[in-house]
Amino acid sequence: MKKYTWILILLVLAFFSCTRTEMAATSPPQAPEFALEDINGNEISLSGLSGKVIFMNFWATWCGPCKVEIPDFIEAYEQYKDKGLVILGVSVDDSGPNIVRQFVKEWKINYPIVMVTQKLIRDYRPGNAIPLTLVIDPSGKIRHRKLGPMSKASIEDWFKKLIVE
Repeated sequence: MKKYTWILILLVLAFFSCTRTEMAATSPPQAPEFALEDINGNEISLSGLSGKVIFMNFWATWCGPCKVEIPDFIEAYEQYKDKGLVILGVSVDDSGPNIVRQFVKEWKINYPIVMVTQKLIRDYRPGNAIPLTLVIDPSGKIRHRKLGPMSKASIEDWFKKLIVE
């Protein structure tokens, strides 16, 4: 019994030492520069979006949770795009831009959509699960990483917090 108690104590200590390391105050990482063409042929770059709050959303047309968050992104973008909000959909679909264009039209997506590139994956390391949204502040720092669907309330909270900093 004592053996298991010591093992449990060591595991708890290891957990808290890892947690403390993650909680250490560090500066948010700088978002890597990108220059992409959206599905309509418009160029989008990080430097061109300077001064705005960017929600970089990795998603796919076949992803159920992605479909859950799209209406909230559409609504938030419509409401805040003129105040400095950018939502950039990054499609990870293998089927190509034609399928994505058709989906965007059917869902009436009003924010820019780009196709994922190997460089974007290398630079931003989104992992294998979607939806994943990275929130980038007006100075180009990655301030939040959200795995799973985002709600309009969460989008608004992050936008309002970061646009005034």
